[in-house]
Amino acid sequence: MKITSSTLKSQLASSIAATRGNRAAGGEAAAAGGGDKAAAVDLSAAARHLAGLQNGANDIDMAKVQELRDAIASGNLKIDTSRIADSLIASARELLK
Repeated sequence: MKITSSTLKSQLASSIAATRGNRAAGGEAAAAGGGDKAAAVDLSAAARHLAGLQNGANDIDMAKVQELRDAIASGNLKIDTSRIADSLIASARELLK
């Protein structure tokens, strides 16, 4: 799944709107005499997904890092500069759309 800034903005906006709506409804209930109940928060699917992405455990593949370190140390690392250049150009084109 490709994540774009517009996708994140729309998901965050809908999550924020839902949260604000829940707070407003909860505030009215508390003002009406329901203030002794514990507050509950129900996150949207998008908010749960974003919260899961904040887990730092999946950020770095340490086995891959060690493999790259070993290849650099032994002089066996092959870098395909044309592939890197093609990817950078494709990224730039996508950003300009």
